[in-house]
Amino acid sequence: MEVPDPNTSAAGIVLAALVAFPAASGGALLVAGRRADRFAGFVSVAVAVAACGLAAVVATGRPVLSLPFMAAVDGGSLSLAVDGISAVLVVMVTVVTLAVVVFAAADLPADAARARFFGYILVFLAAMLLTVTASTVPALLIGWEVMGAMSYALIGYFWHVRGKISAGTTAFVTTRTADLGMYVAAGAVLAGAGTLDLSGLAALSGGWADVAAAGLFIAALGKSAQLPFSAWLSAAMEGPSPVSALLHSATMVAAGGYLLIRTMPVLESTGWAIHAAAWFGVITALVLGAIACAHPDLKQALAASTAAQLGFVVLAAGVGASAGGIDHLVGHAGVKAGLFVAVGAWLTALGATRAAGLRGAGRRYPAMGAAAAAGCLVLGGIPPLGLWATKDEILAATHGPALLTAGLAASALAAVYAGRILATVLGGRAPAHELDAEEHGTRRVPAVATAVAAILALASAGMGALALPPVAHSVKELLGATGEPAPSLSSMIVTGGIATVLFVSTVVWRRTVMRLADTPLSEWLGLPRLLSARPVLAAARFAAHADDHVLDRAVWGVAFGARRLAAMVARSDDGGIDRAVWAVASGARRSAGVAARSDDEGIDRAVLSIAAGVRRLGRAARRPQTGLLHQYFILAASGLAVLLALLVVVG
Repeated sequence: MEVPDPNTSAAGIVLAALVAFPAASGGALLVAGRRADRFAGFVSVAVAVAACGLAAVVATGRPVLSLPFMAAVDGGSLSLAVDGISAVLVVMVTVVTLAVVVFAAADLPADAARARFFGYILVFLAAMLLTVTASTVPALLIGWEVMGAMSYALIGYFWHVRGKISAGTTAFVTTRTADLGMYVAAGAVLAGAGTLDLSGLAALSGGWADVAAAGLFIAALGKSAQLPFSAWLSAAMEGPSPVSALLHSATMVAAGGYLLIRTMPVLESTGWAIHAAAWFGVITALVLGAIACAHPDLKQALAASTAAQLGFVVLAAGVGASAGGIDHLVGHAGVKAGLFVAVGAWLTALGATRAAGLRGAGRRYPAMGAAAAAGCLVLGGIPPLGLWATKDEILAATHGPALLTAGLAASALAAVYAGRILATVLGGRAPAHELDAEEHGTRRVPAVATAVAAILALASAGMGALALPPVAHSVKELLGATGEPAPSLSSMIVTGGIATVLFVSTVVWRRTVMRLADTPLSEWLGLPRLLSARPVLAAARFAAHADDHVLDRAVWGVAFGARRLAAMVARSDDGGIDRAVWAVASGARRSAGVAARSDDEGIDRAVLSIAAGVRRLGRAARRPQTGLLHQYFILAASGLAVLLALLVVVG
């Protein structure tokens, strides 16, 4: 991430507060528990307002911040930085979070564990802000992981209701499986560039670049619910409506698209990764767009359309349209959050247990119906509204007839499923058996919920101004994408006209489109079964069989072989080396005994005998030495006599 130098130390403190304040506030609410339920909503709204203010400050100041974390590794610090892309996203995330928190404060039941819910929301907000401002791998991984953990907690918030925890587990395990790619990429950038700074991705080449690109690509596909990971988003719709409005429109699912746009240099350096992103994105937009056209449950249709719309963001990363991708990400976040707010408010007001029972809800609640209609127009890409302009920015950078045709087809499908959603909420009243309200009655939609949905829809509609050349040029300068192509006026007129015709036709002939609900499209083409218990158990059984019959046998074979080898070595040691050692020792002992005996019986005796003889001679020689003169004469005479006798004998 290329960022300017920090302006002042105070700016860095503001950036730290942007992440730390929601995290600390959310943690405090979680610790306080039910005691804080009464004021948890007010505190969360206040924190979200403060976060919006801090986001505006850092978006204009562009600060950087670095805190020590892994001092022994280059780039191992917890570093945050705000550049053009992250400046846009911190504002988007905080504004949408504020809108959703306001809605949740009015929508959650009074007896719910509100402190726990808002605590999770605020910690999630902090994790998302950390993710979009991270400039080193450790900071990115912390934000990425906490975001995944909080999504599990929020989806399964009503843990006592059957199926909620299972849905959260499905979403968590699926995204966590894809998240392993982040760790592979982290290892690749450290091995290939010697750093954990995200800027090191651009310096990778060869095999390390391929490994890093593959890891990032898989992690992004999982987080943004792209094929083949799309079905977790269907399970996530079991969560409360505010959770869907936040996590699955503006934040968590947006993180994958953001990651691909942020790491476009390493994708481009490999060649294959950039093409894979383009095709995976456009295929997801087509397949999930078709599912959104067919599903009878509005939340499921919105979920499928979310994956489809994010397919355009992934396509943007694949064709190098970073400005169009970010614009589309922001525009989609606003409109989809508003539509989820509308569906959630209707579910609460009508007492419907499933969004399939919301036919005619827009007519029953006209103000919210108008807000939802505006959101559907934006979602369908009707000119001059927001997503019409942002999709055309992406399509303008799309090269190759096959890829461009697929992108145009996906854009046309968006008009169909948006028109179908509008036809559903403005159509006839739902049958009595589809509404719990027939038994429990209905209540009014809170005015604050209507206001939130309307504001989000209108803000997204205003994104159409991005199509105007002066505005588009300024946005590209902000995002550092001035060289990217812009759509021509003629192409925008054509795509806008096609979208309008398809949208109106779907609303008018909605019964024809409704027949798609009886096809496999309404079951997400069987994709959820890939994440259900049966394939998981089958995979577990296969793994157990492989473990028992392959790995275990191999381990036991190695163990038995090692044991036999050890026995052979032991026998060789006992029968050869040990015997040789004992033989040498015995021989040395016997030699030492012989040497000792010869020393004791020979040398010692000879020495002692000589010494005894010398001692006797000494005694004998000492006896004549009496000091008497006459004895000396006798000895002399005796000696002379002996000599004379010898002379006579010899002579």
